[in-house]
Amino acid sequence: MESDSIECVSSIDEIVEDHEIPHHNIHHHPHARHAPHHQFSSSKPHHNGTNNVNSISNIVGPTAIAPAASVHELLECPVCTNSMYPPIHQCHNGHTLCSTCKIRVHNRCPTCRQELGDIRCLALEKVAESLELPCKYYKLGCPEIFPYYSKLKHEGICIYRPYNCPYAGSECSVVGDIPFLVAHLRDDHKVDMHTGCTFNHRYVKSNPREVENATWMLTVFHCFGQYFCLHFEAFQLGMAPVYMAFIRFMGDETEARNYSYSLEVGANGRKLIWEGTPRSIRDSHRKVRDSHDGLIIQRNMALFFSGGDRKELKLRVTGRIWKEQQNPDANMCIPN
Repeated sequence: MESDSIECVSSIDEIVEDHEIPHHNIHHHPHARHAPHHQFSSSKPHHNGTNNVNSISNIVGPTAIAPAASVHELLECPVCTNSMYPPIHQCHNGHTLCSTCKIRVHNRCPTCRQELGDIRCLALEKVAESLELPCKYYKLGCPEIFPYYSKLKHEGICIYRPYNCPYAGSECSVVGDIPFLVAHLRDDHKVDMHTGCTFNHRYVKSNPREVENATWMLTVFHCFGQYFCLHFEAFQLGMAPVYMAFIRFMGDETEARNYSYSLEVGANGRKLIWEGTPRSIRDSHRKVRDSHDGLIIQRNMALFFSGGDRKELKLRVTGRIWKEQQNPDANMCIPN
């Protein structure tokens, strides 16, 4: 593929040198933020006086979390290590596993290799109903504790669940919170970091006839105390080669709705303008692209904007991010 480059120009048009966009192999980086550990507890505690409390201490030690923690371990599938939900299956020897993994192991117990059959572990399912457990993202800051059967639903929408790396130029399996991913994008993907809510980029491609679903994330913007990702790419829309630019918000969907952005390209007395709300990086890059939620420029129009002999693409994309507030001064961007 021909080398592509961009130049970043500040809002006062101070030219920054064009540079090639690198492609990197990415390795997973472990990440965990530590928060106070939550105790496991039962939703049906029994308080029958001091003697009972003391007797529990004599059995399990200085705290009474061991029984619930042990039950929680029993509810962990030995294959996928996730919490098991009904139907919970067991073999003739009493070994249990979840219904998903029962199919994966071809109906044979992974512990003793006996055939599983269709035996349900009803006792363990009943025990699960009595438990209250912390969200699995408690180490990332979630303070919530839920009944066992409500926990799974919460974890699917928990605002503390980690984000996937938003870099779209390669498959990257790194996950983490926003500060971690910003550092990861800067250090590992060598993404440009830009402070401010206005931008002026020039996209240069020496052979615009080559469109192979090539994807670049040009830069990460820091404004209003938040981070935003600008994507620009070439791909096939049906039979038509097009270019597309859009912005994603590095945070949850509810926060993303507090912001708006505009993108603009043009030359020779013509102009294309897009205004929209940034999508959260909870939505994958491909999902946003395939929904056409951004500025789409047909290749012929992009070459027209480039001028010259139309053999080289030189497309300038300008834009602005603002916060939706009642205060008329709220749209003023003060660089940090």
